[in-house]
Amino acid sequence: MNSKEPTANPFREGLSSRTVPEPCSVIIFGATGDLTRRKLIPALYNLAADGNLPSSVKIIGFARRSKSDGAFRADLEEATRQFSRQPVDDAVWETFADQVFYHCSEFDDLEGYRSLSAKLDAMDKKEGTCGRRLFYMAAGPDQFPSILKNLRESGLNKAPEGGWARVILEKPFGKDLPTARELNRLAGEAFPEADTFRIDHYLGKETAQNIMVLRFANSIFEGMWNARCIDHVQILSSEPLGVEGRGGYYDKSGALRDMVQNHLLQLLCLTAMEPPTDLSANSIRDEKVKVLRSLRPIRRGGSLPVVVRGQYAEGAVHGKPVPGYRQEADIPPDSATETYVALEVNIDNWRWAGVPFFIRIGKRLPKFATEIAVHFKAVPPVLFQGISGGLDHNVLVIRIQPDEGVSLRMSAKMPGSSLRIEPVKMDFHYGTSFGKASPEAYERLLLDAMSGDATLFARCDEVEEAWRFIDEVREGWDADDAGLCFYPAGSWGPEEADALLARHGLTWRRV
Repeated sequence: MNSKEPTANPFREGLSSRTVPEPCSVIIFGATGDLTRRKLIPALYNLAADGNLPSSVKIIGFARRSKSDGAFRADLEEATRQFSRQPVDDAVWETFADQVFYHCSEFDDLEGYRSLSAKLDAMDKKEGTCGRRLFYMAAGPDQFPSILKNLRESGLNKAPEGGWARVILEKPFGKDLPTARELNRLAGEAFPEADTFRIDHYLGKETAQNIMVLRFANSIFEGMWNARCIDHVQILSSEPLGVEGRGGYYDKSGALRDMVQNHLLQLLCLTAMEPPTDLSANSIRDEKVKVLRSLRPIRRGGSLPVVVRGQYAEGAVHGKPVPGYRQEADIPPDSATETYVALEVNIDNWRWAGVPFFIRIGKRLPKFATEIAVHFKAVPPVLFQGISGGLDHNVLVIRIQPDEGVSLRMSAKMPGSSLRIEPVKMDFHYGTSFGKASPEAYERLLLDAMSGDATLFARCDEVEEAWRFIDEVREGWDADDAGLCFYPAGSWGPEEADALLARHGLTWRRV
């Protein structure tokens, strides 16, 4: 018998405990914007409050407005007290705020980047950040080319000896395949792909991360996760909100570009991907790209419509009257931009042949929810024919938000002398099962970027394959002048979306 101890797997050791990142500087472009106030600074504060950041992490806001360090910190404190997932502790905030600084410059002013470089060099020597720099693009996407160009020309994209330089790109990653390729080209000129982090906050949500564990760490699911056992899959993202002051941006984007191209296709990839060879970033992203390349193109002229586009009209949400999309601020009165999309997506590979994936996304729907519902095939009805109650399909629901968790619907006998079958639900909630709230998505993603872990970020080919699929859908709309369906605000969308499932003998899952 060999008594030699097995060699430890350092990667697996890392799964059970997270290493606090090394001291570094986080530079946020667009530091006075909404994303910084609502998400980034509260996330960094919560990381510090939970002991996941070294006190020597420096945060430098880069923006065009003239502002002192003190005024910047005061603005951020107000925002953090409003948007933090946990109450702000005065002592913790004071320590955190001492590490926050402001740098005023235009995004296209090279001298502003050179003076930033001098400031960072001084911090490296004084504070021990050692040339480790994370640049976060929280500005508008139209500013990305200028920022990337000036980072390159100022030399900030090159790390000092012993350090590193990384960049986080916020979505949208372009508005179609050509613009995504151009953005990837510009990013590639400034930073290597390994140091380029394209952020999709859905991948930072705890339940999204748990999809692989649910699938590959549980034999009861992995053995059934294929066309032999699964009838169809529904992926839903609904919200009762309208455009909420983002009319100018949203009308140029629409639901397909704003949500399907990134968030929902990412969830589809995690649900449909093959087991990766290991848990490294590239192995996981390789499998996601294979799914995107296997998507059956949705082209114009198909025999059956597989896409429905809708726009909300006036109605009532939670009993409160709301205007239609065309009556919202900054929306043209004849806008044809979609606020709702329903698609039937087919994956042409061995595992998923014949299994339709139905995606729907909409604004001004009755509930706020994002979920993946895996509907298993029914058992042969022979044994229970004529039994009161009938047999429902087993459904595994992965709730991404707001109530993160997993539930499984199955059939059971009701108590009593007669045989009556009813559906019951086994339910798992993150908050109650683990006794603590899940961290915000941006907390996990910022921590990963500081640690150099790109697993939950999109790779350049992944982005381009997603756009290739979406562009064909849009080209079909534009070429055929595909009809826009209207639905009253507060409903579950246009009736035409029901037909996508009806021809398969199915209905949308009730949330």
